[in-house]
Amino acid sequence: MARSFKSKDTKRIIKTHNVIESQLNYVINLSENYKNAIKENVNNYISKKITETLKSISVDELNRNKQGIRVKSLHDNGYNNIADIANMTVLELKDINGISLEGAYAIREIIDEMVNQIVDVTKLALTVDNKTPETTAIVRCVDIYRKIFPCANRCTQLLNTYSEKVNTEIENVATAKNGVKWLFSSKENKDKAETAYEFLTYLAKSEYGTFADESSKSAIDVEKITDEECWSDFEKYSIQFYNILEEIVPNALGNNNALGLPDELAKQVESQELDLTGLSCELRKYQVTGVKYAFLQQKVLLGDEMGLGKTIQAIALMVALRNLGATHFMVVCPASVIANWCREITEKSDLIVVKIHGQDKSVALENWIQNGGVAVTTYETTGSIDLDDSFRFENLIVDEAHYIKNPEAKRSRNVRNIADHSKRIMFMTGTALENRVNEMIELISILQPQIARDVEGMGYLSTAPEFREKIAPVYYRRKREEVLTELPQLIENKEWLDMNPVEKEAYYDAVMSDNIQAPRRVSWNVANIADSSKAKRLKEIVDEATDDGRKVIVFSYFLDTIKKVKLVLGDKCVDHINGAVSPQRRQEIIDEFNNASAGAVLPAQIQAGGTGLNIQSASVVIICEPQFKPSIENQAISRAYRMGQTRNVLVYRLLCEDSIDEQMTRMLGDKQMLFDEFADKSSAKDTIEINEETFNNMMKAEYERVKNLVNNSAQEK
Repeated sequence: MARSFKSKDTKRIIKTHNVIESQLNYVINLSENYKNAIKENVNNYISKKITETLKSISVDELNRNKQGIRVKSLHDNGYNNIADIANMTVLELKDINGISLEGAYAIREIIDEMVNQIVDVTKLALTVDNKTPETTAIVRCVDIYRKIFPCANRCTQLLNTYSEKVNTEIENVATAKNGVKWLFSSKENKDKAETAYEFLTYLAKSEYGTFADESSKSAIDVEKITDEECWSDFEKYSIQFYNILEEIVPNALGNNNALGLPDELAKQVESQELDLTGLSCELRKYQVTGVKYAFLQQKVLLGDEMGLGKTIQAIALMVALRNLGATHFMVVCPASVIANWCREITEKSDLIVVKIHGQDKSVALENWIQNGGVAVTTYETTGSIDLDDSFRFENLIVDEAHYIKNPEAKRSRNVRNIADHSKRIMFMTGTALENRVNEMIELISILQPQIARDVEGMGYLSTAPEFREKIAPVYYRRKREEVLTELPQLIENKEWLDMNPVEKEAYYDAVMSDNIQAPRRVSWNVANIADSSKAKRLKEIVDEATDDGRKVIVFSYFLDTIKKVKLVLGDKCVDHINGAVSPQRRQEIIDEFNNASAGAVLPAQIQAGGTGLNIQSASVVIICEPQFKPSIENQAISRAYRMGQTRNVLVYRLLCEDSIDEQMTRMLGDKQMLFDEFADKSSAKDTIEINEETFNNMMKAEYERVKNLVNNSAQEK
């Protein structure tokens, strides 16, 4: 029987597959090596921190409780801090002149207790403001692992799928390596060799071979990444970095993944599976847990603290339910955040949004009933939503659920009526309801009435474990220090707002005026500040910050905007800072702000208050309008987000849709994308700005757009 291939072809195909296997194993092993390197570097970091702490503790502390330990003997023998003796055994301590065996045991016991306490509080803290060799090594290993692991995972899958088959076929084709051996082979073995050669040739050209080659080359390139590129990746993808660290070194960040739920419920939540296909952002592990909890419990009150991402958890829950066949969802929220909800859902998922608000709300409602998607509406609009008795939808999300704490209020009754049509309900509030037990019980009564009845009259036990355990099936709240132990962290939010008719009219007048800067005062330039959506959202954020024990800085370019901020917030504001305030008075204002109670607000012109100030007592920053340069905003934010800040900093940018805010934000975003593509970013950073010429052109286009809107509106009338 003649062969369709030669002996050298046989040797070549066998060699090819040996190379492919080596390439796949190279990527897998490299991934495992970096995983181990992450553990090693984190442990080195923790060990160094512990040693530094021990060095800062004098051996005099051994006698704090007056146990009669002869610390003078330790000093006399050159042992001055705890680090000097931390690793010594009892016998080694006893050999120190003046230390008895009893004293040595006592010293060892105290040191062990000290070390255990220090270990408990020594956690990994990564920040771009503190790039040490230790933290850089960790960031580098995580970044490389982050990029290699998906390839390694696929390599493992390919090996598991084909390795055994490849080895078998290599044995079969080996018959053809030697001409003499081939001549004396049976027909069966020759047929096997032919089939094996054909299969191995095909497989080498398939994903099995091509992926091995591509991934091994890619892995080699990934290792060439610079430290600065790794830190840049950390800034962009910090959630991925933290998730990897939590996975590989669970206790390093101080969060050992405790769910804060009763054991049995925690096990059920942990084992709950989710399909989040269609979610276009990455969740932190605590956020995944929140989604699992809501999925499992069906009707819940999510009370996570401000800044922990309740909105994205709600979106992820809807995505998970959609992937199981659900079609209809609804979000009820304050009017001030309806635009923001619509954008977040669109940007963070592939769910379809139907905004039920304004003049076309009836048409939109009918569209949603017929076609599904996520209906986003406001508390005020709920009174117009009349659903057929037989109509049921999958999930109702109620944002700022404390708005319906009063059962007699009209909006509370409206939301209850809608809730009757929903299979699942998620109430959301960042307010600490433990301090308002009656409000909590009122909300729980809508979700799970039996639990509400069980805890009725137990308000005095609201902080007791017994109370928390009873409400655990319906109320889930995490605090930042429990789940974001790598704090401080910068959490930025774009608060997109719909303009009401009064705001639109004022904005159109501003665009048509001779003052080119007037449109930048959008929403703040209404005659009555009560008509300003930005002012309303500002007050909501400040109120939530007050409940959360935070202080706030409000920045604007315009002095008249700052004056309106003070008008809206009243006594919450200390005196404002602008360019005319003397350095001495400026410091007096800051001192007054630092000494004020939670909820205090410092208004400042961004060009005056954005530099030269240290205001770590504030952890919420509100920016009233986009600036021409992101660097101006970053400088302002850094007044609070700097060394010494012990809380994560929440940044809120107030933005109006269909206004110059949107155009400026889009253009700066485009410039940022271009900037990110520069290899030499230091020479490109100054290109991220809107210069005078660009702004003039932008306003000309806005003038034409608004003029057409006004003319069309006049013709329709």
